[in-house]
Amino acid sequence: MTRTAFEQLVQHALRRLPRRFKNRIRNIEIEVEDAPAKELMEDMGIENGTLFGLYQGVPLTQREWNYGNMLPDRIVIYQRPIEQASRSNDEIEEIVLETVMHEVGHYFGFSDEELHDIENEKS
Repeated sequence: MTRTAFEQLVQHALRRLPRRFKNRIRNIEIEVEDAPAKELMEDMGIENGTLFGLYQGVPLTQREWNYGNMLPDRIVIYQRPIEQASRSNDEIEEIVLETVMHEVGHYFGFSDEELHDIENEKS
């Protein structure tokens, strides 16, 4: 899949976020990269797994009254690992949607455990 087509899937996933969340997103940059760096995987303790996305920033629930004048939070969606885990373009789209929602969930302060519980309830 071309980078442009993949980026369009990410934009489509953002448009599908529930309005109550979409309207509260501020000062965040969402990027697509080819794959996570080896050093990042090592830093995160991921030896045999994969990483589809990453949230970098301060979750809304951890911001104090004096939080301001900060660089944007950042969400990165990794194209190659998603494509490698997929058998079709429909599956790529599904994983992109799940990954975008998961990483946006971190922005709102949800932990991995809480997000996995929500994802499991959805299944």
